[in-house]
Amino acid sequence: MKCINRILIALVLTMAILLCGCKYTNYDMPYAADPKISSFSMIKYEGSSETVDSFASDLCVVEKDTNTSAADISAGSSAAIFDLYDKDTLFSKNAHTQVYPASLTKIMTALVALKHGSVDSVLTASTNVKIKEYDAQVMKLNPGDQMTLNQALHIMLIYSANDVANMIAENVGGSIDNFVEMMNQEAIRLGATNTHFVNANGLSDENHYTTAYDLYLIMNEACKYDLFNEIIGMPNYETVYYDAAGNEKSISVKSTNLYIQGNESAPAGITVIGGKTGTTNAAGHCLILLSRDIKSRPYISVVMKTQNRSELYQYMNSLLKLAS
Repeated sequence: MKCINRILIALVLTMAILLCGCKYTNYDMPYAADPKISSFSMIKYEGSSETVDSFASDLCVVEKDTNTSAADISAGSSAAIFDLYDKDTLFSKNAHTQVYPASLTKIMTALVALKHGSVDSVLTASTNVKIKEYDAQVMKLNPGDQMTLNQALHIMLIYSANDVANMIAENVGGSIDNFVEMMNQEAIRLGATNTHFVNANGLSDENHYTTAYDLYLIMNEACKYDLFNEIIGMPNYETVYYDAAGNEKSISVKSTNLYIQGNESAPAGITVIGGKTGTTNAAGHCLILLSRDIKSRPYISVVMKTQNRSELYQYMNSLLKLAS
């Protein structure tokens, strides 16, 4: 009898809603794991002052190339600059084109590690720190070496050490494969649905790709962590870690970001807070930055797939001028 009463009450309430003329419109927009443009459904109740916020209500959105004549970016590159204060896209070119991210991958590695790990936890290197790729940036870790996650994040983000990225992934995720799955899950959660990772360091693989827009989403989330912001703005870092026998080992690394090194200057009125570089033969030269204008308004800018380092910083300055 109680079940019947509940059903009757539900029917009465439903009829009352219909009779009162309350209705809603469902704005369906495609959502899939790999769409050309990420978008999400939202519901607006007609006749009501309240609406449901869309997924991107607090994000910059790119539907197509924007203001392309404002910056000098080659046709083969991807680039964009986002005003985080006004949630506005000042420029975008090929922002949804899938490209290799190189070491910009390590932004997601850091984000997942900060979200799921403890910075004071001690990491131990396994044989997975032995990188086989020729000329890959490494710290030359050996199996059994130990350091904290805090130390590892500094070395990975400042020096872009691929072996340290593997150590972080294995220790935080239990295995590198599991950590990479965590990276892909986080990408989907952020709406970075044109992205797929197969490793934690960014070494080239045909199934490892992202877009300039997706990197903005990932960088925007990572910048919510104070430690991340601190690290990406450091020109150098020195620390002591331990080998398998407990012996102290010293290391000193320097930022790969020429703005942070002081070898490149941003346009007048722009202060580069920090960023991350990435370079492989397949990805070309890549750079993502967090910067501020003279009013301390924040921006994220990204340039992907340039032919050389000189072109990379030329294009980045072209973007930063739009914020100055």
